[in-house]
Amino acid sequence: MAGEQIISGKIILGPEPEVIEGNICLKNGVIENIEEEHTSSENIISPCFVNSHTHIGDSVFKDPVLGNKVVGNRFERNLDYLVRPPNGLKHRILKNTSESKLIKYMEKTIEDMKTTGTFAFADFREGGIPGVMALKSALEAKNIKCRILGRITRTEGDISDIVYEAERVLSESDGFGISGAGDMDLKILENVREVAASYKKTFFIHAGEKDKNDIDAALSFDPDALIHMTHAESRHLKYVADEKKTIIICPRSNFITGVGRAPVEKMLDLGINVAVGTDNVMLNSTNMFAEMEVLTKVFGIDDRQVFKMCTLNGASVLNFNDIGYIEKGLSPKIMILNGNSDNLAGITDPIRGIVRRARPDDILTIIN
Repeated sequence: MAGEQIISGKIILGPEPEVIEGNICLKNGVIENIEEEHTSSENIISPCFVNSHTHIGDSVFKDPVLGNKVVGNRFERNLDYLVRPPNGLKHRILKNTSESKLIKYMEKTIEDMKTTGTFAFADFREGGIPGVMALKSALEAKNIKCRILGRITRTEGDISDIVYEAERVLSESDGFGISGAGDMDLKILENVREVAASYKKTFFIHAGEKDKNDIDAALSFDPDALIHMTHAESRHLKYVADEKKTIIICPRSNFITGVGRAPVEKMLDLGINVAVGTDNVMLNSTNMFAEMEVLTKVFGIDDRQVFKMCTLNGASVLNFNDIGYIEKGLSPKIMILNGNSDNLAGITDPIRGIVRRARPDDILTIIN
């Protein structure tokens, strides 16, 4: 039948992922049927990843020195030096990078995401309207889902001018991705939040990355999701759980900037929807396999939870309702991994295998 495709193997099925052996019938990109039966295929059929927090604009300046002070044989890591607006290293680089070069390197990162199994992401796009439009240009013909979360460039001056820019940014984006409650006047941030609410657009904010000092202020703006929460206390997490907010953690980013380790287990124990992002491309690749390996081996999080955090949980907070898991009637992005590769041959469970040891070179193909 035209537009029909049958794929066979070990299928990671459903929103609460379980493994079955069988066949998937796809018709015009939609799962028409899933049949459980024995198959000779060693392939693993999995939903693609959702990278819930990126800054791909700084792809142009990868792996910088991590601080401006040397202590013995290492650099003293300095988060503010690297990324704090308006004069952090990232912002200086973006300011001095041509639009064409910015777009070129964002395109490279988008292709890298696809190569490594990610087919949906959310990007905090600096630079106001020009920054948003640059990302739109980079996304053209890339066949990947993206939530563009823009940012205003004015943080002082007449409030009507600031509101006007905020409205323009929202007219071209999916919402706001705010640096943090401590990075601009709270009155201005209040106006920005009101604009987002009036447009019914997403409002995400960094909080608790370096310390706990900006968490209460961030929570007061009723964000849809909080990024990092590395230093969140029990009272913060209880509030987030009660309000049914999402936390997007960035484990490798927190390690490389030296800010600490998020209380992920506590978040999950409270029933918080926890998703995962790779954060700034200048500091980390967009490889979600690497995030999963850290979460299972360093944090000790259950493998199925880790898998959900990198697929369904991210799709949920980004409102991508047809991806993140495999089920009849959906049109998810599917990756097929070689269960008989030199790396994966002999694994005792496909989910554990993907989370603990799979690599991009284990991917045979993507059905997109």
